[in-house]
Amino acid sequence: MEKRELICIGCPMGCPMTVTMENGEVLSVSGNTCKRGDVYARKEVTNPTRIVTSTVTVEGGADVTVSVKTASDVPKGKIFDCVKALKGVTVKAPVKIGDVIVENAAGTGVDIVATGNVRAV
Repeated sequence: MEKRELICIGCPMGCPMTVTMENGEVLSVSGNTCKRGDVYARKEVTNPTRIVTSTVTVEGGADVTVSVKTASDVPKGKIFDCVKALKGVTVKAPVKIGDVIVENAAGTGVDIVATGNVRAV
């Protein structure tokens, strides 16, 4: 039997949790004070994922960069591949929140989208 200690990031409480596993299956989660903690812990020990955030250069805009993020979470092992997919990316102004900057980043099936607005100058 394996036990893993986690700090929950599902809500601001930051509950310390213990996940008990056997043969790669979650047997129990303890320490969480809400349902989100249970869901987070089970996912974190079996299939950890993250949202990737960064910035890209904007050409002809009031700002020189725009913030971007993956439209949904990606497997933890693909984080650096998603960041590499942004290397050298430049977009032309105007940019609006939700504009797709990179489609299917690093073969994840997840787009990288703008999280800010940049007007053209």
